[in-house]
Amino acid sequence: MASILLAEDDDSLRRFLGAALERAGHTVNSYANGAQALEALQATAFDLLLSDIVMPELDGIELAKRAAALYPGMKIMFITGFAAVALHPDSKAPKHAKVLSKPFHLRDIVQEVERMIAA
Repeated sequence: MASILLAEDDDSLRRFLGAALERAGHTVNSYANGAQALEALQATAFDLLLSDIVMPELDGIELAKRAAALYPGMKIMFITGFAAVALHPDSKAPKHAKVLSKPFHLRDIVQEVERMIAA
């Protein structure tokens, strides 16, 4: 299973996602904003960054760019209510990042994480 860095500013969504991913056997470190998540990334390597895009202090796209620079092989998945932002070519989001639009079912995100890790 994988070690996952979860960055999501919505407290309840962060708790639900973390619990669902842990039930699926993953190790999850959760943070409420991009700045906290970046600190964790600078100290520890993760298999997957699962990040909201719109967050206070440091947005998910900037977090993903820095994560990709630190760990080029790390898988990146965005969860967002603003998919057009992530998909816009000017966003500079890492090209290999996957985008899941809110709302989604927890089962769907767990399956998508499994697929990305297996790839």
